[in-house]
Amino acid sequence: MARIDVALFYATRDGQSRRIAERIASGLAPRGISAVPHDLAVISPASSSLAAARMVVLVAAVRYGAPLPEAEQFLASFRTLREPPQLVLLSVNLTARKPGKDTVQGNPYLRKSIARHRLTPALALAIAGRLDYSRYGWLDRQLIRFIMLLTGGPTDPKACIDYTPWDLVDDVALQIAALHERFAPPKGTPLNLNPVDLSQTKRDRQCL
Repeated sequence: MARIDVALFYATRDGQSRRIAERIASGLAPRGISAVPHDLAVISPASSSLAAARMVVLVAAVRYGAPLPEAEQFLASFRTLREPPQLVLLSVNLTARKPGKDTVQGNPYLRKSIARHRLTPALALAIAGRLDYSRYGWLDRQLIRFIMLLTGGPTDPKACIDYTPWDLVDDVALQIAALHERFAPPKGTPLNLNPVDLSQTKRDRQCL
């Protein structure tokens, strides 16, 4: 029977981080690892639930050069755990579409998040997101077009480009499964894992 001992969370505005988290969950399921994606804009996990998990996976989008506030709050809370579980940190941003920008060394957003919260993740990667101007409001569209102009990206307001390397996402699921096995307790050791506390609802919203 699959055990719920991987706590999987995401922070998103346009839904791509949710899709990535769901793809990872789908990759883990055939290996007997249960990981239900939870939206940090809807729930605020209790520290006791995080501490009880064998591994925590966070898929966090970057908007206008900064991680989303709910992801920042989550990492700040995670940092306070006395004995934190293994952490997998995935930063979703359009900068990662460029060669060499998917690593801690090459991606400034991922690197700064790790340094700011003094994290020691077992795995940390930046994953390119999706550019879809039609989903943005007028102001967001203009701001993102300006950023794309500065970084050599597409500025056509009709552009819709999925930069996410889904084969890499599948590989990340394999790496998480390998880490899960590596840090598994010896056979016969009882697990005392509490489910993620969903009672602390921040706001109920539908993620598009």
